[in-house]
Amino acid sequence: MNEQFIKTKRASRELALLTDRQRNEILLAVADAIINQKERILKANGLDLAKMDKANPLYDRLQLTESRLEGIAADMRNVATLPSPLGHITKQKTLPNGLRLCRVSVPFGVIGMIYEARPNVTFDVFSLCFKSGNACVLKGGRDAVASNEEGVALIHEVLRQFGVSEDVVALLPATHEATGEMLSAVGYVDLCIPRGGRKLIDFVRDTARVPVIETGAGVVNTYFDKDGNLEMGKAIVNNAKTRRVSVCNALDCLLVHESRLGDLAALVAPMAGSVCCCNTATNGTTKPPVTIYADEPAFAALDGKYPYLEHATDESFGTEFMDYKMAVKTVGSLDEALEHIDQNGSGHSEAIITMDEQAARRFQAHVDAACVYWNAPTSFTDGAQFGLGAEIGISTQKLGPRGPMALEEITTYKWLIEGEGQTRP
Repeated sequence: MNEQFIKTKRASRELALLTDRQRNEILLAVADAIINQKERILKANGLDLAKMDKANPLYDRLQLTESRLEGIAADMRNVATLPSPLGHITKQKTLPNGLRLCRVSVPFGVIGMIYEARPNVTFDVFSLCFKSGNACVLKGGRDAVASNEEGVALIHEVLRQFGVSEDVVALLPATHEATGEMLSAVGYVDLCIPRGGRKLIDFVRDTARVPVIETGAGVVNTYFDKDGNLEMGKAIVNNAKTRRVSVCNALDCLLVHESRLGDLAALVAPMAGSVCCCNTATNGTTKPPVTIYADEPAFAALDGKYPYLEHATDESFGTEFMDYKMAVKTVGSLDEALEHIDQNGSGHSEAIITMDEQAARRFQAHVDAACVYWNAPTSFTDGAQFGLGAEIGISTQKLGPRGPMALEEITTYKWLIEGEGQTRP
């Protein structure tokens, strides 16, 4: 695959010379093509879906629909309207010897993206990389082979129409060998971003010889405090858990203060699968019920009141379920909730539901995560929801970008120095 890496590296230098206006025109053309060619994309996606069990929670993540394609195209058009992240002067000074220093934002060059059964990522990554002057090498999962190939083929067609090298976006085979090649492409891939589950991210971090930004894996907790509002809590917990169970911002563990165990059955009732305003899918159908894995106090509070109940085990806490499953743990204090999050969180998104501002501020100050919520669901952890346009991933690390990563987060900088013949003594 070195030939492809070489071509993409060369194309990245050509891409950096395009104006922002030219990039925007191409992005708008790709967005139009997504809508105009939706039948071919949906047909390819259908081939992938046919190989996956509909009961698999990842089926929803893999599925493309007309409305989702419209959303993808809308996100791409939105990216085209955003200010360019390139050429921004972030620092400027003149030294005593007269040298003029300027620090300016520039593309990374080539960004490698490894992701699983998420064909929308193909378009999201392309739009953000292209807008920021980066070429991209994509490596999708086996579950989405046909969808990814059709998406990249469509992008290539538009690039050719504008006389831009199609090598600015390359799709590698969906094999483990391709992953290894990308992670070893020193000098060709400037940055690698894995987007998927914990096993994928750990493998990439432990194997890569190129720089990596960790994203995606989310063990998400929400703490219902002794001063939490029950009606607010019902909506927040249900939305965080059931909006889309296969995404990284979905709720995995509900922590409930022991004084509120009497309200626990009402708090989780919307997740039992009954039709109600907050538990109906976008197509009007009822969502599946959520199985709750409860510790002993929570189990006693829910026994006979919640129909899909199991006893929790040690493995129930700290697990990213990506399914209609959720753990419930009883805590005696805010400190105990914070300790649980310290031990079991992944640094992604955490939330507190309380009317006590002092408790909320303490929670936000203490919790070490990219996004910390007060009286809002973690489902909002998303680049588009944050007003950043489409996101390339959600970073859970501290060095470099953190949280939703969009245009600014996939640029670096260089120093420009001007002089009049000064020499260093």
